[in-house]
Amino acid sequence: QVHLVESGGGLVQPGGSLRLSCAASGLTFDAYTMGWHRQAPGKERELVAYITKTGDHTNYTDSVKGRFTISRDNYKNTVYLQMNSLKPEDTAVYQCAVKNIIPWVQTYEYWGQGIQVTVSA
Repeated sequence: QVHLVESGGGLVQPGGSLRLSCAASGLTFDAYTMGWHRQAPGKERELVAYITKTGDHTNYTDSVKGRFTISRDNYKNTVYLQMNSLKPEDTAVYQCAVKNIIPWVQTYEYWGQGIQVTVSA
């Protein structure tokens, strides 16, 4: 059974930083692309960033480019999201997820429970 547990969220002032972690179990972690998604109140869930199984390729939604960094440690079965220069519009529930192992299938199959990130003065 795949299990994803996020940590590191909370309340931060604008301009501050947070580092989210997502510990995975129940799967061969280094076989999967991993992604971080977020959903703000009243908005659709969006893919914030993803990282390929070896970490050799990452991609970000435009609104976080230059501020967020996704990384992974395949020895620890953990994916991270370093968030710098946070803005109030980054406030959302953040979830990590496991992408379908088939490269051309873009859906994410397993999800963490989500963690709240609030950016406010």
